[in-house]
Amino acid sequence: MPRSSNDAALNRVVLASPRGFCAGVDRAIEIVRMAIETYGPPVYVFHEIVHNPYVVRELRDRGAIFVQGLDEVPAGARTVYSAHGVSPEVRQQAGSRRLQVVDATCPLVTKVHLEAVRFAKDGYWILLIGHKGHDEVTGTMGEVPDRILLVSDVAEAEAVQAPDPQRVAVLTQTTLSVDDTQAIIDVLKRRFPALVFPTKDDICYATQNRQIAVKALASEVDLVLVLGASNSSNSARLREVAQHAGVQAHLINDHTEIQPEWLEGVATAGISSGASTPDFLVQETVARLREMGAAAVDQITTAEEKVHFPLPKELLDDHERRTPRA
Repeated sequence: MPRSSNDAALNRVVLASPRGFCAGVDRAIEIVRMAIETYGPPVYVFHEIVHNPYVVRELRDRGAIFVQGLDEVPAGARTVYSAHGVSPEVRQQAGSRRLQVVDATCPLVTKVHLEAVRFAKDGYWILLIGHKGHDEVTGTMGEVPDRILLVSDVAEAEAVQAPDPQRVAVLTQTTLSVDDTQAIIDVLKRRFPALVFPTKDDICYATQNRQIAVKALASEVDLVLVLGASNSSNSARLREVAQHAGVQAHLINDHTEIQPEWLEGVATAGISSGASTPDFLVQETVARLREMGAAAVDQITTAEEKVHFPLPKELLDDHERRTPRA
């Protein structure tokens, strides 16, 4: 792993690939854009569509109104659920207010919701590995609130008590660190030998791919910059992955947050970005590092992503009917 001397000067930038938007984020953003184009503004969005202020600002400029509660939405108005998903309680509230809902929940989050319902129907107590208060976790726990327990870290894994230790299943927030999740699962396996898992890992392909890419990046650079919002769980995990690999790492919103002292003794800087981060922020950061001395820009690619999630059929049909053809 490169470690530059204190008098080294920045001369190279390495980009991690995959990075940036995942299929679920692409889909959610396109849903809001198409809803505004199809139905006209305003379109109300329940919570941030994805956790990135630049994306939110762009959609707000187009005519989206972001709300924290459905009581802020006029009765009957067009409303989009964010990529993080919502609970049945929110869906019921939307129905009572006659809201015209377009669901932008990531299909991989929907998968976790369905698993929670299935496990509960089969009589299991569910241990959900995730961060308290995160929109995705709130939605998942709302599916079966009487059968689900939140486990946020190893200490909670050691302490959690299931009413029936022989009937326990585990689910995971999709955006967590693979390594951190494994440590929690190891504890749960020891404490609950009959622990049941979903047929497929909950941590999404994009989360895994970006973490693998950052691990490869960390072996080549002296510093890792992760572009992402402070409330973006998957972006924060990328910084942690780099730090666990022994590299100085920082989470930044954009290039203006780079501190010159971070680059002292750094010859090679690496860049990655969270799954809700627009790539123009990466390119602006590359340009800034070029201004600071970097002459070469390379890329490490650890996977090719070809995943695509279709848009809701009703939205596509409405768009086809309402949008004039050229």
